Amino acid sequence: MTKLYQIVCLISLCLCTAMASAQYQATQTHSGKPNLQGYWTNASLTKMERDPSYAELGLVIPKDRVEDLTKSHPQVVRQDTDDGQVWKKLPDGADLSRGRGYNAFWVAPGSRFALINGEYRTSMVTHPPSGLIPYSDKGRELRRLNRAKYSGVLSDQVTMGTDGPESRALGERCLIGMGSTGGPPITNVRYNNLYQIVQTDDYIVLHIEMAHDVRIIPITKEHRRAKVKPWFGDSVGYWDEDTLVVETIGLHPLHAERHYVAALSDSALVTERFSRISDLEILYEFQVEDPVYYSENWRGEMIFTASDEPIYEYACHEGNYGLVGILTGARQLEKESQ
Repeated sequence: MTKLYQIVCLISLCLCTAMASAQYQATQTHSGKPNLQGYWTNASLTKMERDPSYAELGLVIPKDRVEDLTKSHPQVVRQDTDDGQVWKKLPDGADLSRGRGYNAFWVAPGSRFALINGEYRTSMVTHPPSGLIPYSDKGRELRRLNRAKYSGVLSDQVTMGTDGPESRALGERCLIGMGSTGGPPITNVRYNNLYQIVQTDDYIVLHIEMAHDVRIIPITKEHRRAKVKPWFGDSVGYWDEDTLVVETIGLHPLHAERHYVAALSDSALVTERFSRISDLEILYEFQVEDPVYYSENWRGEMIFTASDEPIYEYACHEGNYGLVGILTGARQLEKESQ
């Protein structure tokens, strides 16, 4: 029954995409493919998983509740009140509980819930219906162990290690973006949610603002299967009528076991679909298949909205004084404990 349900859902997903494409004729490249090029943003109040406060709503927010839920959303309140800070007055310390230096001025998470097919969504995850990533018992244990690699202790507390830079998160080391901005699957974060798509007959290039990452995807069905695994995996793309389909295997192990969004094993397959559904929108769909971490395949949807803002250099670099301060502080504590 579960298998049949998944097949029906997948067919419905494809039909919805086909219907959307049939109602809109995208501009085309010289070779007749839909033009996906330009600057895009996925900033939104809707995140990968459904917040517990929206559990009773399911996937779709009733239209009569959209305005109130938007106004009361913590991120919107932060932007409206600037975290309660008063111009020309010293901070009173309250900002320490809201991300320290990352107060409202520094974040740009979006100001509305994602609108897809006329529906305001509570999560990117569309299956399972809970809107939650379906970790198996084994997957949860592996995730806990992955966290321990960066914390130095076997606990659920996400506190990164301080033995050296190798024990810090990849994003903190400026190797790849924080969160899963580059995917796969792609999700949004607190700020820097811009993307640039460059398209030729032979390649699709995703330039990701967070943190100046690039995915170069050849238009072919043959994976490279190289011994050296790229950060974002071995991705290949092909056209399914007017939808670009990208299949990815073999992420770099340090990125694949990431604990902040969705861990992946060596046997994982992530399928992404990019469909131009209007002049201002690209529908992004994804499916994650990984029996090592998950009890079932899971899927999601997100909207890329056209942006008139170009991408500037993120300027994340290994001279980040925060990293130096963390490690220096740890060495000082070690000296004091001797």
